[in-house]
Amino acid sequence: MCRSPAGSVSTKPCASVPSELAELTAAIAWVRQARHIAVLTGAGVSAESGVPTFRDAQTGYWAQFRAEDMATPEGFRAHPQQVWDWYQFRRSLVAQVQPNAAHRALAAFAQQHPERITLVTQNVDGLHQRAGSPQVLCLHGDLLRNRWLDRPCPHCDLENTVDAHPPYCDACGNRVRPDVVWFGEPLPLAVLDAAQAAARACDLMLVVGTAGAVYPAAGLAHSARAAGARVVVVNTAASALDDVAHAVLRGTAAAVVPALLGV
Repeated sequence: MCRSPAGSVSTKPCASVPSELAELTAAIAWVRQARHIAVLTGAGVSAESGVPTFRDAQTGYWAQFRAEDMATPEGFRAHPQQVWDWYQFRRSLVAQVQPNAAHRALAAFAQQHPERITLVTQNVDGLHQRAGSPQVLCLHGDLLRNRWLDRPCPHCDLENTVDAHPPYCDACGNRVRPDVVWFGEPLPLAVLDAAQAAARACDLMLVVGTAGAVYPAAGLAHSARAAGARVVVVNTAASALDDVAHAVLRGTAAAVVPALLGV
């Protein structure tokens, strides 16, 4: 094994280091030249902070339940307390971790170059926001936010609910649910539109910590490339978007992203 330019241990022969260094050097130059950069982040970025994946969080008591039953409107209506408590448990897990170097580098770059970057994430944990990134486009919602299950009545007020599991409106009984996208639900249209517009308008897209298997998020890289942008994939393992990329950088997001962005 040898050490990659990004600082992670690679199982590739050491002869591969010159080509990896060339790709990293090229990608750094593209970042410097880019007028606008779109960034798509996935679960791999959060995993480096210790955030369990959706299914990995099913330990102990929660191991007896299917993940799919915890992530549909039908499951919530059938077992509202069980599903609500599951998301409260996941929120407690997220509260115990901190943004890592990749989150912080993206936030620092956005603060230094606010007009040059659009950050799109598949993650729902709020770590980008906690690191200081502004106006994050959360394709799959926000685990830390709530919204109403059904269309709110004039008396529905998220700040004034009956304290229960889950909370509900005292006037109409409408339940509060986590503001995340469940199986079978569409992505928030305004967020998706903004993400697609950024992909079409950017001249560089960074795809970080995602396997590239979930659509429409993965389609953003295809849209960016079709519109003429360069695409750089950062991941610890092969992804479904490697063939779309002009450069593939093997390594952790926490090591590679700060090097790429120069922050």
